[in-house]
Amino acid sequence: MLRAGQPGGAPPLEMRGVRKAFGPVVALDAADFHLREREIHGLLGGNGAGKTTLMNILYGLYRPDAGEVLVGGRPAQIRSPRDALGHGIGMVHQHFLQIESFTVAHNVVLGTPSSRGLRLDLSGAEERIRTLAARFGLDVDPRALVAELPIGARQRVEILKALYRDARILILDEPTTNLTPQEVDALFGSLRAMVDEGISVVFITHKIREALNVCDRVSVMRAGRRVLSVEGREASDEVLVRALVGEDVDVRRSLLFSDERAARPTPAGRPALRVEGLSVTSPQGAPALRDCSLVVREGEVLGIAGVAGNGQRELVEALMGVRAAAGGRVWLDGTELTGAEAARVLAAGVAYIPEDRLQDGFLPKADVAQNLILGFHRRPPYGRGPWLDWPAVYDAARRLIAEYRIRTPGPHEAAVNLSGGNIQRVMLARAFSHPCRVLIAHNPTRGLDVPSTEFVYTKLLELREAGAGILLISEDLDELLLLSDRIAVVYRGQIVGTLPRPAFDRYALGRLMSGVADGG
Repeated sequence: MLRAGQPGGAPPLEMRGVRKAFGPVVALDAADFHLREREIHGLLGGNGAGKTTLMNILYGLYRPDAGEVLVGGRPAQIRSPRDALGHGIGMVHQHFLQIESFTVAHNVVLGTPSSRGLRLDLSGAEERIRTLAARFGLDVDPRALVAELPIGARQRVEILKALYRDARILILDEPTTNLTPQEVDALFGSLRAMVDEGISVVFITHKIREALNVCDRVSVMRAGRRVLSVEGREASDEVLVRALVGEDVDVRRSLLFSDERAARPTPAGRPALRVEGLSVTSPQGAPALRDCSLVVREGEVLGIAGVAGNGQRELVEALMGVRAAAGGRVWLDGTELTGAEAARVLAAGVAYIPEDRLQDGFLPKADVAQNLILGFHRRPPYGRGPWLDWPAVYDAARRLIAEYRIRTPGPHEAAVNLSGGNIQRVMLARAFSHPCRVLIAHNPTRGLDVPSTEFVYTKLLELREAGAGILLISEDLDELLLLSDRIAVVYRGQIVGTLPRPAFDRYALGRLMSGVADGG
């Protein structure tokens, strides 16, 4: 008898001709996908390619407009996550659905049938969680409060939640985003242990090298369709990039896939930005940033690494004057800007690429041109006394729309109609198109496709070569390793170590990101 997943047998999962539209936007167009038994299948694609939408349909979060799902060769009607779990399908999302005041065990068993009526039945649950954790290398204490766990442990809770419900197909959506290198290695080991016991894994990612490292097979989605499936042993940077982009790319000359950026001496420019003892408190009065000191020199990229939520946002907002600091001082080119409002910071020569593109520096009711000059509208060539030179504004906007490939009918179009990726391009165009002494960039390539990311990296390095100082805050460690001259690590609101480029080591950075201070 043929087993599912063997040649000629029904695979554990098939999706055929899946279509999904959100109003006029077609997210999936006759998409298909199939998963073998005992494999880690990478689902690769840029922002908006449809990969997460496809898996959300499989998990019952969305209903398809057309197409079918087969589990074990049989049609499956999946209208909710409960239906998906009934078919042995579990999903771990980027943003965890957890009750922080509950223990690990409470979170894992919540929603499962109880032998004690309305009361949660924890008898035996903690022991089963320990058994699953040991079996798959998912170290976590069932009695720990979720609120007290680091991000990596909270992800393990979500995986255990699916395994506790006997999932045989596990979907992981961008699972390495907030993990240290050590945690990524541990996750890959756990996935391999699962596959060895017959579980099949869908690994959604935009990181090509991770897909090549851990996946048995890789499928690439573009514009709502699967355009390539290839065995892991036959995949390469070049094969996957061409599938992602849809055009020939010289991967060997690409910044994104260089093992090492071109060597250059350590910059010896004078300080462009200096911060001493900066502290910020949360709205609840707790310390969010504590005694932060750093220097960004002319012609230097200083990277800030850390797991999300360790004070990066507070640092940026305090520097940009949109959040009051509880203490500390800030200088730009020797001029003190401590406590300055955002308008003065920008006027002093600071450019800014915000993390939250929808909330910071974006006016949805204004047109595209107005957003492109926001913050610079009182300066030449746009401002002439109290008036705006509208022909100059729209001429500049047309040039920037073309240069940054912003998809819009024109500069008069309402900004609210832009997609997330195109809003990001507006932010980038605004930051790079005006002279600056210091650029503060917070996750500047999030949501961008491969060519756009390459374009941003090139612009950053050109700006650095022109003598600007760049403070690059990113949750993508590969991005920091590629672009930075030095990397400082923030942990629980404090800078716990700084490494110069000759000492870069992802595992040393990972230890610092976990609070083990061994950097100098």
